[in-house]
Amino acid sequence: MHPPTARPRSDRRDALLVALVIPLCGPAGIFGPSCELSAQLAVEELNAAGGVLDREVRLVVVDGGAEPCRVADEVAGLVELGAVDAVVGWHTSAVRQALAPRIAHRVPYIYTAQYEGGEETPGLFLTGETDIQQLAPAMRLLAEATGARRWCTVGSDYVWPRVTARTARRFAQDCRGRVVDELFVPLNTEEFGPALRRIEASGANAVLMLLLGDDAVRFNRAFTAAGLHQRCVRLSSHMDENLLLATGAEATEGLWATAGYFDSLMTSESLSFTDRYMRRFGPAAPLAGSLGESCFEGILLLEALAAHHRSVTAPTPPGPEDTIAYEGPRGALRLRGNHLEQRLYLARADDLDFDIVAQL
Repeated sequence: MHPPTARPRSDRRDALLVALVIPLCGPAGIFGPSCELSAQLAVEELNAAGGVLDREVRLVVVDGGAEPCRVADEVAGLVELGAVDAVVGWHTSAVRQALAPRIAHRVPYIYTAQYEGGEETPGLFLTGETDIQQLAPAMRLLAEATGARRWCTVGSDYVWPRVTARTARRFAQDCRGRVVDELFVPLNTEEFGPALRRIEASGANAVLMLLLGDDAVRFNRAFTAAGLHQRCVRLSSHMDENLLLATGAEATEGLWATAGYFDSLMTSESLSFTDRYMRRFGPAAPLAGSLGESCFEGILLLEALAAHHRSVTAPTPPGPEDTIAYEGPRGALRLRGNHLEQRLYLARADDLDFDIVAQL
């Protein structure tokens, strides 16, 4: 589905080459196909309308699921060779932290993942949701709806879950609750027995699930098999419909998610995107989901930045007098500083779909 690692091209005179950094292996590899197809659709639609600043856009897919230093070496090498003009993609915060210092001052870098917040690297722009935007209102609403007060955080052992776990302690207190335990497991964990025993011993009635990709799938199955779904709700800011399908309907009871986009979102913009995506790639294509769709948003933001600055360079964040905005599947969006402002939602898993219950 994706091309081999790019090399400088002799025919790139008028092309705008964008490195699409997405996971093709590891626990987050489950998101790779939807990320690639969503970005491909955005590029095709932009090119049909004349491209970006009259330049045809082409994608250069880079595996963002490899070790962070390896990903950073590959992408920085492409930038240094002049083989790409911009970087867009969904990948972990560990990859972003390794990559940003090496490229963000040289080419536009648009990071589309939900993340822990606080990123201010010049030349780096973020379309994803942040902890403060999502978790504080989601935990409050979940506490009100279910009585959840005693939280246990279960996360993959890298930067996003660990930083988010610290933030969640404060949010739990704001909801008249507390975090009674925290545990972190290595990426690609297969056996969750020890973690489940910790959850049961903690007396928690809510689990903040900060697990990546396939790890979340395995945890959901083990959690339900142990019967913990009967006493604990689960909240995730990284679940999409592809993970629900992989988890299976029997293991989604009591599972909640928060995001800026769901495939079940019934707005004119989201319905139009879903229709175009399905017509282009067919019913057998992976669902776009919030993570895949984020790459569509990333390409649209790149075009908006280029149109505003009349150049594809490493731009500075907009000042108070600047307006950088566009309309996409998530509706009308505007860049404030280097973060995108957007509506956020809380949804409950209903077998293999999400039922959106509130706007945050």
